[in-house]
Amino acid sequence: MTKPTPPSTPGLFDPITLRSLVLPHRGWVAAMCQYSCDPVAAPGVPTDWHLVHLGQFATGGAALIITEAAAVSREGMISPRDAGIYTREQAEAWRRINDFVHRHSAVGTRTAVQLAHAGRKASTYWPFSGVHGSVPVSAGGWETLGPTDAAFGSYEPPRAMTEEDIAAVIADFGAAAALAVDAGFDTLEIHAAHGYLLHQFLSPLVNTRTDRWGGSEENRFRLTLEVIRSVRAAIPATMPLLLRISASDWAVGGLDGAVSARLAARAAEVGVDFVDVSSGGALPAASIPVGPGYQVGLAEEVRSSGVPTGAVGLISDAGQADAVIRAGQADVVLIARAALRDPHWWMRAAHELGHDLVAAPQYERAGAF
Repeated sequence: MTKPTPPSTPGLFDPITLRSLVLPHRGWVAAMCQYSCDPVAAPGVPTDWHLVHLGQFATGGAALIITEAAAVSREGMISPRDAGIYTREQAEAWRRINDFVHRHSAVGTRTAVQLAHAGRKASTYWPFSGVHGSVPVSAGGWETLGPTDAAFGSYEPPRAMTEEDIAAVIADFGAAAALAVDAGFDTLEIHAAHGYLLHQFLSPLVNTRTDRWGGSEENRFRLTLEVIRSVRAAIPATMPLLLRISASDWAVGGLDGAVSARLAARAAEVGVDFVDVSSGGALPAASIPVGPGYQVGLAEEVRSSGVPTGAVGLISDAGQADAVIRAGQADVVLIARAALRDPHWWMRAAHELGHDLVAAPQYERAGAF
């Protein structure tokens, strides 16, 4: 009797399903802050820049576009020029972008908004402002919040959060999630990485509280898990929920892959379907071994929890991305800087790997990418 042929190992251009969301392949756009909102005329409202920036990835063949960090409150913005998702005006501007992506993608591109709160790293100057550090209140800045009053490097010290502050942040995430659903996003990502508020509570090197929000691993996980519950309650049961984490603080005594795998398992218990694995950001002077695919091993370790993961970080060519998927190190590869260099990265990657990815009809004359 002939044995049945086992299913082939998924590759970069095989589909993936999360709850009811079916994505055409496993090449996604990672969140990339643009710092391009008008802080005076329309704070936190996405602009034409965002429409073109994100729209080009849809015509370029990406399966899922994750927006830049969208703050769940004004005080959660990294800078005054950040995007937000805490007002109806902001949600309507996001809807315009979602409508464009859904209407003009030939491959069926879907969208996710990254819900974020910067905590003690909020109220800072944007990278191309020519100034570094915290924006003073007199120049449009605001008081920041953190697990304690310890500052991030030379930034202004935050105010240690009270129980009331924590409850408000949890509610803000839930309210932002409801707005995101109304704005037409297909899924959402909670930002718990890169030294922002949720990561600040997760990291034992930052969170030195002695109440129920700090100390033990369970207590340090608590805020992230409560935010997940708040967001999960605000979105349809059929909609998947993503979580971005920094799986390593790259410092002795900080978060590592083993702790992060346990976090992923707990997050899945309360409604997370996928973990986007990044690293670093909690400390101003961590020693990070940056190089091609330097975070892939962390994605693989977190994946051992049984939760699907995404790998990100200096993954730039098609063969490299496909190998990560085929080796079972991650379920998805997220592209960032390579996508800035080539917004049609996915079309080119498909050609290189011998996959037929449909181009937008306006671009068919280009031929093979």
